[in-house]
Amino acid sequence: MWKWLHCFEDPEQAYKLSGTMLPWFSFLAILLVGTGSIWGLVFAPTDYQQGDSYRIIFIHVPAASMSMIAYMTMAVSSLVGLVWKIKSADWAAAAIAPIGAMMTFIALLTGATWGKPMWGTWWVWDARLTSELVLLFLYLGIISLYASFEDKVLAARASGILAIVGIINIPIIKYSVDWWSSIHQPSSIKFTEKSSMSTDMLYPLLINIVGFGAMIVAITLIRYRTEILARNGMRTWVRDLAITEEAK
Repeated sequence: MWKWLHCFEDPEQAYKLSGTMLPWFSFLAILLVGTGSIWGLVFAPTDYQQGDSYRIIFIHVPAASMSMIAYMTMAVSSLVGLVWKIKSADWAAAAIAPIGAMMTFIALLTGATWGKPMWGTWWVWDARLTSELVLLFLYLGIISLYASFEDKVLAARASGILAIVGIINIPIIKYSVDWWSSIHQPSSIKFTEKSSMSTDMLYPLLINIVGFGAMIVAITLIRYRTEILARNGMRTWVRDLAITEEAK
């Protein structure tokens, strides 16, 4: 069942495979984010209640969605590293953490910018906002914990445990508007019933969500390849790669 993980177990193979995948995800990210952003920010109709201020949704929602997806991916990678002792999974988790933290920060910043004209304030201690802020603190804690140990095996173990424990915050973020009284609007995208958004607004939003996902994968692959090189600097294939790059 887990045999597909072994293609990432060998650092050299993982480096080459991620390098093969990188251009495809980069192109997809540029295409989708460019299309979704231009469509949503320029051509989508004005909302009859919020006016043009709602357009920040085309950045806010993809960033918020990816902040949670990135965390879940990081937690799964940490679990794989802890259970199956696959070092490249630990490197993947370390590569994802700063990207997820940045997505969370963007989500909070755009949410505050959107909340000011809608709620009359930049911040309220709402369940959704507070749990998203906790997510940022979790990311920063994992990054700090990983950087605080010189022994990266021990660092990966400690930060991985925190990542796995912290995943309990993800359903709290997702369902906070349903579980508690909240001024944050409920989800506009629904899969079991009709979405509350018009298709002229929904399609560019969906395109941007997928585009942000591709962008995160592309940036993660860049950081992942850097982690591989940093952890395998004394390997022969890394030295040969450095010589090849110098010769170009």
